[in-house]
Amino acid sequence: MDQKPPNLDSELTRRLIRLMSSVNVRAYRLTGGRVGGTWRVGAGWRNPVPICLLEHRGRRTGRRRTTPLVYLRDGADLVVVASQAGRSRHPLWFRNLEADPDVVVQVRRDRIPMRARTASATERGSLWPRLVDLYADYDSYQSWTDREIPVVILEPR
Repeated sequence: MDQKPPNLDSELTRRLIRLMSSVNVRAYRLTGGRVGGTWRVGAGWRNPVPICLLEHRGRRTGRRRTTPLVYLRDGADLVVVASQAGRSRHPLWFRNLEADPDVVVQVRRDRIPMRARTASATERGSLWPRLVDLYADYDSYQSWTDREIPVVILEPR
């Protein structure tokens, strides 16, 4: 088990994640994913991983939100992970998908209407090793939190 970074659940960390996400979304949209289309942090430093933009509706405000996420292709589906870097709570975007699973996903310049659902235990069991192969830090994130990190399957509508 990796040691959990200090202050992972702090307000400062939450604000930094939010700021980094906002910058990533802007760069991605301006360039069609040429900038911001890969994640090059942590395990992604040597092996950059693909990023999509997940457009979802806020469960309380009803406003459209956009979140950049690492994704894995699984046939026509995309698979994302609600890790929030191993923080103790599920990310807000995951809670939003529970309330309204109809989303739009942008991969480079393509916008795809999709429906989100949480992977079953069996599906998670088969997807998790592939996700860790894609981005090894997911194993660390899981070791830093008591919650089971949800795996979300995005299926074309």
